[in-house]
Amino acid sequence: MTAAAIPSTTRATAGERPKPQRWDPGIAWRTVLLHVVLAAIAGLAVAPLAWMVSASLMPAGSATTYPPPLLPHPVTWANYHELFAHLDLAHELRNSALVAGLITVSSLLFNSMAGYAFAKFQFPARDRLFRLVLLGLFIPPQVAMLPLFILLRELHLVNSFAGVVLPSMATVFGTFLVRQYVLGIPDELLDAARVDGAGEFRIYWSIVLPLCAPVLVTLAVFVFMSAWNDFMWPLVVLTDSAKYTLPVGLANLSREHVQDTELMMAASVVTLLPVLLLFISLQRYYIRGITMGGVKG
Repeated sequence: MTAAAIPSTTRATAGERPKPQRWDPGIAWRTVLLHVVLAAIAGLAVAPLAWMVSASLMPAGSATTYPPPLLPHPVTWANYHELFAHLDLAHELRNSALVAGLITVSSLLFNSMAGYAFAKFQFPARDRLFRLVLLGLFIPPQVAMLPLFILLRELHLVNSFAGVVLPSMATVFGTFLVRQYVLGIPDELLDAARVDGAGEFRIYWSIVLPLCAPVLVTLAVFVFMSAWNDFMWPLVVLTDSAKYTLPVGLANLSREHVQDTELMMAASVVTLLPVLLLFISLQRYYIRGITMGGVKG
């Protein structure tokens, strides 16, 4: 190709250094304004949480004064000591950790199995059955509470951790999320494993699960947060106060100590802290799993 055949724009850019972009005052001011608005919105969202932590460190009666102080003076840990030393909040904390952990592990197992089957297995009416399963997303959980409670009563599982865990061991959303992600795994990879003699469970355990790590972390965070914060179902199933989870115990505590604002704020911090730390530590995988799992299929 001759020099004359080369477009003029190509010749111009080939021998010249790119010119720096000119500073546009209009774009700069819009960027500053956007950051100010976003910072204000973030501040409004964080302000109640920050005051909750601050109030939990205040002496008794300080948070109810008018106007309420923004910072504790002096800082005291007496409210947290009261929770764990006299009100036995640690017992309810262990119950919540046990229930949320069991629900998370079982949900990862069964939802990943169902999602893999709906994505890669060929069986009659597979897609119709999956669409029928998706109808469960449109049914409010409160509608299913009475039938579930009657079923658990017949199985003698009321007032047991098993009664809290069993209805959440597999969910429509979890199956949908895993299925969408597994659709992106090449069929040739699974066929090659079958040719090498691997069974379906070996393929699921050794190939599909490791490849699904981002979406499984996403599902684990979502399920754990939902199970940890669940109030209604444990309240319906559990009747023994020794088996109460943290949200149920916190509700009872608020009725008994309705005037102790600082104590209630300390209990709220204890309830919020585990899920907040979990989300912050895994938010990168959470967002990646949601993004990658939501665009396939």
